[in-house]
Amino acid sequence: MTVLKPRSKMISVRLSEDEYSALQKLCTSTGARSVSDLTRDAVRALMQSSSQPEFSRTDADEFRTQIANLNRKLDELSAQTAQVRSAQE
Repeated sequence: MTVLKPRSKMISVRLSEDEYSALQKLCTSTGARSVSDLTRDAVRALMQSSSQPEFSRTDADEFRTQIANLNRKLDELSAQTAQVRSAQE
């Protein structure tokens, strides 16, 4: 994919091992090319929705709830995968 606007700015965010692992799992489950792409898309979506007048604290809370639900599902899938692996051994 060609980048029409070169990216020259960078931000840095510190995450715990658990947070980063969850982000990697989310990247895999959503089909994102990389953690950077997933993060960039999430930030872009947040900026677009926050620039709209109807964006509210409720919308942000709903977004956080959806992310928490995704993280919970990822944890469940991880546990199921671990069970299958241990059953195969």
